[in-house]
Amino acid sequence: MIRYTLTRLGLLVLGLAVASVLIFVSLRVLPGDVAQLIAGTEATPEQVDALRTSLGLDAPLATQYLDWIAGLVRGDLGTSLITGSSVVSELADKARVTVPLAAMSFTVALIVGIPFGVLSALGRRRAAGTALSVAAQALAAVPVVWAGMMLVVVFAVWLGWLPPQGFPRAGWNDPAAALRALVLPALTIGVVEGAMLLRFVRSATLQALGQDYVRTAAAKGLTRTRALLSHGLPNVGLSVITVLGVQIAGIIVGAVVIEQLFTLPGVGRMLVTDVAARDLPKVQGELLALTGFVLLVGFVVDLAHRVIDPRQREAS
Repeated sequence: MIRYTLTRLGLLVLGLAVASVLIFVSLRVLPGDVAQLIAGTEATPEQVDALRTSLGLDAPLATQYLDWIAGLVRGDLGTSLITGSSVVSELADKARVTVPLAAMSFTVALIVGIPFGVLSALGRRRAAGTALSVAAQALAAVPVVWAGMMLVVVFAVWLGWLPPQGFPRAGWNDPAAALRALVLPALTIGVVEGAMLLRFVRSATLQALGQDYVRTAAAKGLTRTRALLSHGLPNVGLSVITVLGVQIAGIIVGAVVIEQLFTLPGVGRMLVTDVAARDLPKVQGELLALTGFVLLVGFVVDLAHRVIDPRQREAS
C-alpha cells in the first residue's frame, strides 16, 4: 500500500508539472500585449516598454517559467499585475464562495443520484422506475445555464422564494443571506450532476442485481431489495467512488459557468475576469490551483478505492 501511495503521489507531482508547462505556454500564445493593456491606450511606446521591463515580461520565457516554479515551491502562486495583490490571498478570499457552493452542489448531486439511482434500478419494470430513468436522461442532457435560468424563473421570479442573483455585501457575516444566495446555484449544478450520477448508479445497481451472489441470496429467502442491500451495495459503492471523482471535477467546471450566471464573487468569476484583463500571473496561478485540486481529488479517490476494495489491497 505504501509503494502504491508513493507511486500515485509521484504521478500527481508529474501531472502538476506537465499542467504547469501547458498552462504557462498556452497563456503566452494568447494575442494582446499585457503591458499595453495595463498602461492604457494613451501611453507612449517608451512607457509601455518601461512597464514591460518592470513587470519582467521582457525576460526570456524560460526565465519567466523558472521564476514562477521557484515561487510555487515556496507556496507563492504569483502576484496580480493589475491589483498587485497575492494570488494566494485572492484565491483564499474567493474560495469562501466557491467552496461552499461546490460542497452544496455535491450534496445535492449525492441526494439526487444515489438513492434515486437505486430506486430506479429496483423499480425498472414499474412506472416509477421508468419515470426516474426518463427524467434522469432528460436532466443529464440539459445545459447547466438553461437549467439555472429555469430555476431562476420558477423560484425567484414566479415564487419569489430565493434571490435571482448576487451575494450579500456582508458575506458570511450574514450566514442566512449567504446560504440563500447559494441555494439556486447549488441546485442548478447539483441536479444536473445528480442526474448523471443517477444514471450510473442505476446501471451499477442493475449489474449487481444480476450477479450470482445476489441471486443466491434471493433464492435463500431474502427479498431482492434486502439481497441487494446486504450483498450488492458494497460493490456498487466501489464503482460509485470512482465516478464521484469525475463528478467533483464536473462541479468545479460548472461553478465557473454558474458564478457568471448568478454573479457570485467566486473563483470561477474571478478567473473569467482575469482572462479578459490578461492578468497572466494571476490566471496561471488560478488555473494551476484548480488543476491541482482536480488531480488531488483523483489521488484521494484512487487511495480510497484501494483501501476499501480488498482485492486491490491483496494485489498490491
